[in-house]
Amino acid sequence: MQLGNRWTARILTVALLGLAAPALPVLGGVAAAACGPSFGDQLTDTPWPLARLHPEAAWPLSTGVGVTVAVIDNGVSTSHPSLKGQVLPGKNYVATGTPDCDLVAHGTFVAGIIAGLKLPNTGFYGVAPGARILPIRVVEDDQKSHDTNLPNVIADAINFAVDNGAGVINLSLVTQPTPQLQAAVARALSRNVIVVAAAGNDGASQTGNQPAYPAAYDGVIAVAGVDENDKHVPTSTTGDFVDVAAPGVRIQGPAPQGGGFGLRSSGGTSFAAPYVSGTAALLRAYYPTMTAREIADRITSTADHPPAGRDQEVGYGTVNPYRAVATIQGGGGGAGPAASRASRLGPSAAATKDSHLPAIWTTLGALLLTALVWVGLIAQRAHRRRLGTDAAPAFPPASAGGGSSRPGSRPGGGGGGGGRSRRDEASNELTVTGPIVRRGAQARGLAAAERRGLSMPTASGGSTGGPPTRPH
Repeated sequence: MQLGNRWTARILTVALLGLAAPALPVLGGVAAAACGPSFGDQLTDTPWPLARLHPEAAWPLSTGVGVTVAVIDNGVSTSHPSLKGQVLPGKNYVATGTPDCDLVAHGTFVAGIIAGLKLPNTGFYGVAPGARILPIRVVEDDQKSHDTNLPNVIADAINFAVDNGAGVINLSLVTQPTPQLQAAVARALSRNVIVVAAAGNDGASQTGNQPAYPAAYDGVIAVAGVDENDKHVPTSTTGDFVDVAAPGVRIQGPAPQGGGFGLRSSGGTSFAAPYVSGTAALLRAYYPTMTAREIADRITSTADHPPAGRDQEVGYGTVNPYRAVATIQGGGGGAGPAASRASRLGPSAAATKDSHLPAIWTTLGALLLTALVWVGLIAQRAHRRRLGTDAAPAFPPASAGGGSSRPGSRPGGGGGGGGRSRRDEASNELTVTGPIVRRGAQARGLAAAERRGLSMPTASGGSTGGPPTRPH
């Protein structure tokens, strides 16, 4: 996202941001009826972006259930098994075709990365398989377009997504900024819809790293591309507007036709953006009361930050789906990416709310501990009353020999000493006599007898006596 950047006129009006056609051979070709290519790879291994991000680690907490992600693109096929039941009826702004017509395996790739199902014997799955895709078709293919009205068509598509329940909008495209487009983005954000957009693929071009729209609009999460080593992909556009990064090279995804998967070896930020959109869907489902701004803050603050904390190539770093969902964020301010981002965008409600969590939990913990102590004391008191031990036991007077008939004293022995020890022949356990507590079979018998108010034979053949203690 970007504040106050000046747009320099660009040749293209709209471009979908895949850099290369799928590398795998097209087996079925493109046919008007089929409306899209098919690929032969069944993809039994896990693609490197999924091995790197491990979005499935967040699934015990959230899979994105209940969240609709609008994919404003060139159409999303519904025929691939990983997208069966995942794609809702959409909208077509193109003169020909339908929302489920993807001629070049672009929108279908994007949708699969966001919400593809995990199939048996395949390594592919989407970040948020519980989410649903709302396809909105604004272009036919991934070629550059010179239609000057397309930015306003994209604005209409954004408004359609907002009005039809989208919680997240994915824009894997760049275009010229217009007042209508900016107003549509602002309206989406005001309706608490998270907007994610590709940062662009002009990093290696002669025109330089100009801010890409709609990614550079304030409030939009702008996504750059990284490789397997978290290094910036050279073609990925750089600039202050870049917020986070995600895998953007050698990307695999579902084919528009058949059950195979294709490979885009050069990738592009088109395919980095949906990894972030999927993460946003996980967050929207798990934190339904968070604002779009708070979710954007959470995505950037929990990313795997670069050494400097933030830079123009990858923003705050590579998105981390599990950490984004599972992290309990505390307050207290401080330096770092979250703090610097807050200072640039202004304080968020999330930071204010989360700053009170430690004090709240400390107070609740103290109250709970106090309650448990009182419950324990009351239970102990009731237990003593049931056993008749709530009052001090009454013992007969000491014998003439100075001994005591108190349980635990040997008859005729001195009651005031430190006690003596012997072996209990029955149990071979050490029993301490005198004022020290007994152990062993005889001691256990004495304790039981005391509770019942009975006399217990001693080792010398006598008995310990005394009036029974009764509950009050």
